Amino acid sequence: MIPQRGTNKVALVTGASRGIGRAIAERLAAEGYQVFANDLKAREAELADLVATVQSNGGQCATIYCDVSDPASVQAMAEELLKKAGRLDVLVNNAGVRSVHLADGIEPDEWDRMFAVNTKGTFLVTKAFLAQFRANGSGRIINIASIGGKLGGPNETHYCASKGAVINFTQGLAREVATQGITVNAVCPGVIDTDMGRAHLQDPETLRKVLEKTAMGRVGNPADVVGAVGFFASDDAAFITGQSLNVDGGIIFD
Repeated sequence: MIPQRGTNKVALVTGASRGIGRAIAERLAAEGYQVFANDLKAREAELADLVATVQSNGGQCATIYCDVSDPASVQAMAEELLKKAGRLDVLVNNAGVRSVHLADGIEPDEWDRMFAVNTKGTFLVTKAFLAQFRANGSGRIINIASIGGKLGGPNETHYCASKGAVINFTQGLAREVATQGITVNAVCPGVIDTDMGRAHLQDPETLRKVLEKTAMGRVGNPADVVGAVGFFASDDAAFITGQSLNVDGGIIFD
């Protein structure tokens, strides 16, 4: 049975139109949170489907749009959310991009895009809500990083570097705001079967190697990630901050 830990609380999930973000939004809504599902306006149809699914299951979910890499767009989104909901209790920075290239094949623009969304986006959305978290004397910030941010992998040095920066941002910010009732933690998924990660698994040899190095012997699903997010969002994690939890089926053991 899903715990009802989100009653009378508001949560924002960025990059919620599909994959891990959608699964998180559905889970938090099932826990009773009033969920704001964010993504680019181009993802409007996917977000509408998410809202319909959540509402059909008795949950609360509304769409809210912005480009997380654009400061003005993020600020407008934050103002809109606070005007509609009055407060934010849980922020899940999930929006992200990924591509596969050898290091010498990464164009500077692609390196910049990776950091603009994965790292700068996490910073901008967090910054937009920090003042109200401080004013409320509470808040849960959960950043979706990656095990690639801990153990860099070939063909995705730009992605791994951007996620490593998210982990370090999580740790630094946790120290800044710990005495203000705000916790900051990261969830580090392993190999998950999503639209973004699936291309990595098309090659049979690559898939074989993934399964071989994963103790549980399988690829993860978005639903495998949501429990960790729900935990960090809850009062059960009130004395936990600055942590980066691997959700990877047993790839990294530290």
